[in-house]
Amino acid sequence: MTIRESAEDYLETILILNNRLGDVRSIDIAAELGFSKPSVSIAMKNLRENGYISVDSKGYITLLEPGREIAEKIYERHTFLSTWFMELGIDPKTAVEDACRMEHIISEETFCAIKKHVKRLKKEK
Repeated sequence: MTIRESAEDYLETILILNNRLGDVRSIDIAAELGFSKPSVSIAMKNLRENGYISVDSKGYITLLEPGREIAEKIYERHTFLSTWFMELGIDPKTAVEDACRMEHIISEETFCAIKKHVKRLKKEK
């Protein structure tokens, strides 16, 4: 199943908030992303129904293995690309915004090649 960019963003946000806060609820996601609670609730329902998250009786959200895999992949791309762009001298705000767009569309092959190239360049220094 192909997952949409918005779902990837939600999963990545859940991962980030889980690392920062421990427990994550829909209200935390809404606050982080600046979205309405109803919009986040609909997205969480879709993610739950597709097997990416579970929600307990108190409203706490847990990433299931398929959701965690996607979240970690997107987060790695985001952090790597953001850092690399800033190292190239790009303004941090622009670097993060560009990385956020690119993290969803770049192929696995291209991302791995970029990582390999950047690591090789750093070793040469």
